[in-house]
Amino acid sequence: MSKFSDHIDDRIADFIKAQKMFFVATAPSSTDGHVNVSPKGYDSFRILGPNKVAYLDLGGSGIETVAHLRENGRITFMFCAFEGKANILRLYGKGDAICFDDPGFADALAQFPDFPKARAIITANITRIQDSCGWGVPFYDFAGERDQLIRTNEHRSDEEWRERRYASNAKSIDGLPGLVKP
Repeated sequence: MSKFSDHIDDRIADFIKAQKMFFVATAPSSTDGHVNVSPKGYDSFRILGPNKVAYLDLGGSGIETVAHLRENGRITFMFCAFEGKANILRLYGKGDAICFDDPGFADALAQFPDFPKARAIITANITRIQDSCGWGVPFYDFAGERDQLIRTNEHRSDEEWRERRYASNAKSIDGLPGLVKP
């Protein structure tokens, strides 16, 4: 049976903080577009208030989340209990992307001091919170974070890193604008 909440209380915050991984889902407005679901790890999620969250977007295989948020703002986060009591938590909301060349990016990045290079900070105003049983989620043991995503950018200068971001993240798979040079 699902339970709904109107804000992130201590119980929900504790559950979120205990998870080693979460998922982010977005979709374009077009019914022909592709729904995107991305797994996220690291210490990359922050609760900014009772109805506001943020996560660190380090980059990856595409620019779908940023493109979708710029088009319609819809976003869902999902956290699954892979250990302990079964639970699935979904946070539904309206999001925004603060990309690395946008005003305010340095202030937003300050929430994540261990990550000097990030493509964007995704913020979201949460409008609906839902817990569900999670009985079908298996148990998994956390063995550690992969370091490839961090390592792949350590050797690049800031300028080389920026140019690579613009070149590889100009458009989403549906052709929506992604990162645009100022």
